[in-house]
Amino acid sequence: MTRGLFSIAAVALLLFVQPFGARAEGQAKPGVKPSAAPKTEASPAAKPEAKPELLDLNSAKQEALEKLPGIGEAYASAIVKGRPYRGKDELVRRKIIPLATYAKIKDLVIAKQD
Repeated sequence: MTRGLFSIAAVALLLFVQPFGARAEGQAKPGVKPSAAPKTEASPAAKPEAKPELLDLNSAKQEALEKLPGIGEAYASAIVKGRPYRGKDELVRRKIIPLATYAKIKDLVIAKQD
């Protein structure tokens, strides 16, 4: 019996409080036109970055190759000595550099064909 009364009281309270409570988000007040969403300009930091120019394995100087992540003097020298390359993946297939080093530079290099 008390459980039933408690349920009825809770429902009645919700029905009474709802009209006076805050409106759900997105609901407009009666008689008020919803305004357009404010226009925001993209911040300069949100602009996409320019892609770095790819370094050609077949024509790059040793000094430029040494600036690549994981490529030191020895690997750069080996890359120059192993030219020409038909594809950048040949660096790993021909065991010029290890796979972990290739993973660091694969998006920074290209092997152009002349």
